[in-house]
Amino acid sequence: QVQLVESGGGSVQAGGSLRLSCAASGSIASVGVMRWYRQAPGKQRELVATITTGSTTSYTDSVKGRFTISRDNAKNTVSLQMDSLKPEDTAVYYCNAAVTVSGTSYWRNYWGQGTQVTVSS
Repeated sequence: QVQLVESGGGSVQAGGSLRLSCAASGSIASVGVMRWYRQAPGKQRELVATITTGSTTSYTDSVKGRFTISRDNAKNTVSLQMDSLKPEDTAVYYCNAAVTVSGTSYWRNYWGQGTQVTVSS
């Protein structure tokens, strides 16, 4: 009923930039908080950035000042601009959104399929 589709991953050298995008589609009544997570090989998935419907943002300490999360409420999209990338940013990045499906009144969490980001030194 609801899909999150990510795009924009790839490979870049340290110091470079990438922009990730995620679009929510399907039987959507409303989209709430949207987040980006990442998971590096052998590590647990970690929360990277959060944005509310009112565009209040928060970031994990390791990306503050380098990453910027934004959203377009009209298009149900969320983006992550990643600048000054470091090798330790290498991971699969996942978008996550709280969505109310049309015809229902409860929130449910949805995940994208993940997109690989590789930063070489």
